[in-house]
Amino acid sequence: MAYLLLAGAIISEIVGSSMLKMSAGFTKLIPGVMAIMSYGASFYFLALALKELPMGLTYALWAGIGTVMTVMIGIVFWKEQFSIQTFVGVAAIVIGVVVLNMPQGA
Repeated sequence: MAYLLLAGAIISEIVGSSMLKMSAGFTKLIPGVMAIMSYGASFYFLALALKELPMGLTYALWAGIGTVMTVMIGIVFWKEQFSIQTFVGVAAIVIGVVVLNMPQGA
């Protein structure tokens, strides 16, 4: 159940980030309100997940997956530039999340 809550936190964070972009600096009401609500939901689900999961791993997954997916959404939907720097940064995040998920002593 805790991982489902974490997934909800990640999805809410991704939606919130996308809505921030759509709100154009909070100049558009509906995307702005949706951004605030999505981030609120994200922190709520994250707090519930943290009741059962280790903080370091949980935060790494939440931030790492959220960042990678937000970068991908920016590239696909907002036509943001994909560079070698972007690739290296995203790869480093993915490697970090994988390492944190490895069993101790592996």
